[in-house]
Amino acid sequence: MAAGPGRARRLLDGAARAVRRPPAAAARRLRRFTHGEGAGESGLGRLIELHAVNSAGDMLITVALASTVFFSVPTGEARGRVALYLLVTMAPFALLAPVIGPLLDRVPHGRRAAMAASMLARALLALAMSGAVETGRLDLYPAALAVLVSSKAYGVVRSAVVPRLLPPTFSLVKANSRVTLAGLVATGAAAPLGAGLHQFGAALPLYAASAVFVLGMFLSFSLHGRVDSAKGERKARLAPRLAPGPSRAAGGRAAKDGKRPGLRTVGPSVSNALIANSALRGLSGFLTFFLAFLLRDQPLTGLSGAVSLGLVAVAAGGGNALGTAIGAWLKSRGPEVIIAGVMGCALAATVAAALVYGTVTAALVTAAAGISQALGKLSLDALIQRDVPEEVRTSAFARSETLMQMSWVVGGGLGISLPLIAPLGMAVGAVVIAAGALFSVRSLLRAARRHGATRPRVA
Repeated sequence: MAAGPGRARRLLDGAARAVRRPPAAAARRLRRFTHGEGAGESGLGRLIELHAVNSAGDMLITVALASTVFFSVPTGEARGRVALYLLVTMAPFALLAPVIGPLLDRVPHGRRAAMAASMLARALLALAMSGAVETGRLDLYPAALAVLVSSKAYGVVRSAVVPRLLPPTFSLVKANSRVTLAGLVATGAAAPLGAGLHQFGAALPLYAASAVFVLGMFLSFSLHGRVDSAKGERKARLAPRLAPGPSRAAGGRAAKDGKRPGLRTVGPSVSNALIANSALRGLSGFLTFFLAFLLRDQPLTGLSGAVSLGLVAVAAGGGNALGTAIGAWLKSRGPEVIIAGVMGCALAATVAAALVYGTVTAALVTAAAGISQALGKLSLDALIQRDVPEEVRTSAFARSETLMQMSWVVGGGLGISLPLIAPLGMAVGAVVIAAGALFSVRSLLRAARRHGATRPRVA
């Protein structure tokens, strides 16, 4: 008789082990991804995990806001709400964001605290928005603006921190790719979770986001001490080791004039990369809003509006993830060549969609936009980390992020304002990319040819 309880206990223990085994195996695989190839020893692994938490929290807030601003009302009213959201949040953000970088430049030894403060602010703001999200009251928009500013402050600090945590075997592009890919995976996991929670209450995704950001606050303080230390670092050059040229002359003039070097003094590579990335980000914002309203009104052939939106969303997310993964593999190409290549890819996809619009080309253009945006951003980050001096690098990231965000908003505004005619919209997208390519690609390729032999490798 005594054997009965013992056998039952063994069966329960075996069942518990069987239940724990798959999650434990998944956790070990994730740990190998985040801490492999020396990333754990250098501290990059912790930053990768922190960025995944950050991305998951931002996505939960996005799901809550999208459900209120976009999906809960008819198409015509939704266009007005989205336009109001862009105006109310982005106009003040354009004024506030340039202040973030110079402010963080003044506290180089408090980066972990700055990241933790960003997490705490968003945790509290998510709770504050939970009362207004069901009705869409106007007080939702100032809180959304504060979330946007806090998120951007985190992103600026994170970009400045990556070079401090590079393992010996990692390039800048590879490190940025791994951080970004972790964020995309977390975003992909958080999106259905947020949608599921929303079915039980509009405020539940915000409560979940608050809990996620509290976790991120504690993780911020677990980052390696090098994040807050400049010991052993050297200031970046104004330009790579090149023969005297315009960029070096510009840097020399800035030094003689006693001005702090910035984006305008580092030569053509960064400035042209900014132009190209602005066009790519504008295309992303344009496609996001134009296709969102177009597919609600005119679904793809044989599909419902929801399935059509889901198809292009998956294509865009998959393209972004693929572009991030490709960034770690392109080890024989400089960032200028990568940016020029993705501009050509995006232009070809938008022209094809304008000529033959349909299910395949709609998915193709969103996937191409995702790939191009991911690779272009990784290459821009590598150029800033390579060419911009240490003392203003955080400001450079802040200003470049602000320009990218504003480009996305301008593209989104254009997408909202156009009539819902698919070939017209795709043609406008092609014009956006063609304009960016006209003012950037030739100079990028010239710089790559002229300096390719002596430029430090970043990929």
